[in-house]
Amino acid sequence: MPAAVAELSPDAPAVLLAPLLAQFAAVARLEHVTRAAVELGMPQPTLSRAVARLEQELGVALLAREGRTVRLTRAGRIFLAAVERGLSELERGAEAARAEADPTGGRVAFGFLHTMGSEAVPMLLRGFRADHPGVRFQLVQDYTDSMLQRLREGELDLCLVSPRPDGPELTARRLGEQRLRLVVPVDHRLAGRQRVRLREVAEDAFVTLEPGYGLRRITDALCAEAGFTPRISFEGEESETLRGLVAAGLGVAVLPPATVARPDVAELQLSSPGARREIALTWVTGRPLTPPAEAFRAYVLSVRGQLPLHS
Repeated sequence: MPAAVAELSPDAPAVLLAPLLAQFAAVARLEHVTRAAVELGMPQPTLSRAVARLEQELGVALLAREGRTVRLTRAGRIFLAAVERGLSELERGAEAARAEADPTGGRVAFGFLHTMGSEAVPMLLRGFRADHPGVRFQLVQDYTDSMLQRLREGELDLCLVSPRPDGPELTARRLGEQRLRLVVPVDHRLAGRQRVRLREVAEDAFVTLEPGYGLRRITDALCAEAGFTPRISFEGEESETLRGLVAAGLGVAVLPPATVARPDVAELQLSSPGARREIALTWVTGRPLTPPAEAFRAYVLSVRGQLPLHS
């Protein structure tokens, strides 16, 4: 069923102000009416009148004139933030409409965890591009909280995250699961073991990802379950960097399995049943995807059983 279309009266603010918003945004960005008029390809007096009309309609001063330049007032800064959001949403709508006319092309903004970048994501892109060679990708590697925020704001179409997000505003589909390992230096007292309890390293220093990373939340929760708070010596942004710190004897770490085995660390199974992380493909509930993003989502879900997630 198509979305309901709001009814606007002829004197509604959206109707009266819409033609003036891009002009105001240009003046605010350049802080100069004449330069903005040149950029917009319109006479400077016409642009000045347009901004003055906008201020009159709103009943507030948006710009303070200082000679040939202008600056935003406090009200102007508040209004500009709303204008930029509205123009950005309009641009996304125009992009979606253009993509609808050419479903074999377009762009997909795709975010994923750093640990997915060596195997899983290249496999997905290679397989999808075999049948959709005209589709372009904007690839974003980031931590879970940041990607979910960018997803909500419309910067990303889809993302691979862990743990699986909660809340009705996001839809997540499970792709697979990774068992987590305790990574220790090869000369560590537990290095010869195959399976350990996390409590056995309660007195060791830990190297972890920074707060905001899904794996950091899982690590903290596992340690809390084991009855201790980890003593963190280093925080990083990427799992392989943490493995290097472990190899240097700077601590132990809870990490997903390495893509390539390293001789300078030992990776031990953890006895806790919660020592795992679920990988989920996520998008905004109810927000239409462009045809290429829709096709990529369908492809990822169709091959999820083939992904190298080291389950």
